[in-house]
Amino acid sequence: MGSRLTVQFLLSALSAAQFPAPSVPEIAFLGRSNVGKSSLLNALVGEKAAKVSQTPGRTRAINFFQLSDEKHRPKLIFSDLPGYGYAKISKSISAEWPKFIEPYLAEREALKLCICLVDSNIPPQPSDGKLVEWLRHVGREFLVVATKTDRLSGNARTRNLAAIRREFELEAVLPISAKTGAGIKDLWSRIEDLDSESNN
Repeated sequence: MGSRLTVQFLLSALSAAQFPAPSVPEIAFLGRSNVGKSSLLNALVGEKAAKVSQTPGRTRAINFFQLSDEKHRPKLIFSDLPGYGYAKISKSISAEWPKFIEPYLAEREALKLCICLVDSNIPPQPSDGKLVEWLRHVGREFLVVATKTDRLSGNARTRNLAAIRREFELEAVLPISAKTGAGIKDLWSRIEDLDSESNN
């Protein structure tokens, strides 16, 4: 699907009033600052749509990107949420994020999947665990993606992915490398399944 779609930046929202009118399935990308969110978005769409910042934690808005088919018909929207690693997370993820982010994740009807990015090179982080726990609490469908797997040897990758599954009580984790493209097709397959379900 990814190769047949074109992407364009839609808008940045700093409040719920600025969210785009619901029209097509939305997929949210979440993760700690510097987890490689922008790099993954760019790898998915095959072009530099999302700006890769050298200063982690700078993004404060939800950035929406519209993906359209060859006839310019909107098919999907990717929403890029602010990274949360550089803010001190206390009782819950939502307590530290701007107030409009929690309603988007909990109440947005067009939002069909949350893609939670975790860094495969470091031990499971409490902040990631709190996000997973919160998404379960609000009943939101999510997929955990382990980034930067190209930096690990086979044994280390297997060990680290197992640690993520165990720590967050997950049946599966999708390993991905934006640099090599490993796992990108698998992620697109999951997104395509979602799009097919919405059209049925």
